[in-house]
Amino acid sequence: MKQIRLFSGLFTVGFWTLASRILGFVREILLTAYIGPGPVMDAFVAAFRLPNMFRRFFAEGAFNAAFVPMFSKRLEGEENAQGFAQDAFNLLAVAVLTLVGLAMVFMPGLVWITAEGFYGDPRFDLAVDYSYVVFPYILFMSLAALFSGVLNATGRFAAAAAAPVLLNIFACTALIVGAVTGGEVIRWLITIIPLAGIAQLALVWVATERAGIRIRPGIPKLNPEMRHMVRIAVPAALAMGVTQVNLVVGQLVASKTEKAVSWLFAADRLYQLPLGVVGIAVGIVLLPDLSRRLRAGDKDGARNAFSRAGEFTLMLTIPSTVAFVILPNPLVSVLFERGQFSPEDTAATALAVAIYGIGLPAFMLQKLLQPLFFARENTRAPFRYAVVAMIVNAGLAFGLFPVVGWIAPAIAASVAGWAMVGLLIIGARQMGEEARFDARFKRRAWRIVAASLGMGVVLYATVHLFGWAFELSGWRYLALLILIKVAAATYFFLGHLLGAFRLSEFRQALRRS
Repeated sequence: MKQIRLFSGLFTVGFWTLASRILGFVREILLTAYIGPGPVMDAFVAAFRLPNMFRRFFAEGAFNAAFVPMFSKRLEGEENAQGFAQDAFNLLAVAVLTLVGLAMVFMPGLVWITAEGFYGDPRFDLAVDYSYVVFPYILFMSLAALFSGVLNATGRFAAAAAAPVLLNIFACTALIVGAVTGGEVIRWLITIIPLAGIAQLALVWVATERAGIRIRPGIPKLNPEMRHMVRIAVPAALAMGVTQVNLVVGQLVASKTEKAVSWLFAADRLYQLPLGVVGIAVGIVLLPDLSRRLRAGDKDGARNAFSRAGEFTLMLTIPSTVAFVILPNPLVSVLFERGQFSPEDTAATALAVAIYGIGLPAFMLQKLLQPLFFARENTRAPFRYAVVAMIVNAGLAFGLFPVVGWIAPAIAASVAGWAMVGLLIIGARQMGEEARFDARFKRRAWRIVAASLGMGVVLYATVHLFGWAFELSGWRYLALLILIKVAAATYFFLGHLLGAFRLSEFRQALRRS
């Protein structure tokens, strides 16, 4: 029953995250069609990445890595969990308000640090201008992340997982309205982002009230519990934000080449689809579950939860990786090539997608392995590993740029991702049996890989024989849809045949979710 409950949580979060990512795709399709790779899109990407980078540190990364395990243990032990959440809310609100105030003062410097290549051309002034408008989004999203952590710890995943959908609904609406009315589309987009943040915060705040936990703004208290949380949160900031930092380093390198920031951004959005659906779902559901089990001394249950989450991760990650390596051009062409997005943009973005695809399993496994440390309130080890990974990323990004050009950041990010995973695996070996995969996982893992490779062979043959369909403007959408269905049918048939998974497990989890 606990195993089904875990899968149910994963499917609930995965479903809403998938909905958000699909709408996010629609947003990027509209963005690339109406604006296209160039100075305006480069500037928007740099501006929008700033609040998202700090959000990983202050909210989804550092804060939740410290807050969720501590809140879950107090909730399990009936130790005034609501009071703890109240103090954490007040402390987070003051910290993020301070950050927003400083950013407003030093915004040109922030843009220069993260996109130095823009300096001296129109992209720099545009990025600074856009950043002033979108940066306050971090305040609403950081507070929303706290409420989401509370909901996740109580086993209520739907509202927290659905909140990001609002951003994409607001953004898509703004882009369409801007285009239809003949206004400046980018202005509509950047103006709507903070408003979407307010809507997301309102949704999870109300859901938390309905869950019986009442949180109100107040004066922050730096009591012993909050000091302990801060000590855990500071090293977790870098550990959880390593991917964002690597993206910013990549942006810094790519900003030296016109359109490169836009190409990498479009590729990032494509590989973020499975990463968001699977990786975020695993991280959100697994962390509170492990925290509760470890507090109760249920080591067997903790190992079972870790192994089942590992199966779920591999089951959707490996076929996604195979597809990105084999099909980058058809995917990018169908999804983005229209309006201002040219065939040359497609070729460049597809190259980045293939390289990011090689790193995708590493980015996923990080989401699986980090909760092993955070559930034990150990953030120092992942912090050290993250430092090594960032050094690897920066060294390769800057070192390879003179050799391979703008694609260097994608290569660097994938290599650094695997370096981080290797260090996490080595560190987890010291935790005991509950941090190791069980026999069932080991039996199924190689079968998942075999089914994915079989799917890859079928995909390669299909594209080789019918690739001409993607050249027909009226048929390429149908061709991609058929190709996806062929891939899914092949993978699930081979997976079921080889014993990689059982379809009955999906049906049970879907009924509960």
